[in-house]
Amino acid sequence: MNDRLQRLEEKIAYLERHVIEQDKVMLELGDALAKLRQELRTLRERSGGSGGGEGDKEPVDERPPHY
Repeated sequence: MNDRLQRLEEKIAYLERHVIEQDKVMLELGDALAKLRQELRTLRERSGGSGGGEGDKEPVDERPPHY
């Protein structure tokens, strides 16, 4: 019985450590996602597009300037 209890305690310790490591990774991914969203927002502002407005579409029948 003592051996069984020890194995269960080891498994719990392993799982607790695993959860802590996953939490750290999730926080890092959240930070990275927030940074990427900010960079995307900045790039959209620089290009003058809002990410879905009419300014993003190319004119269909516009002639090139050399005509």
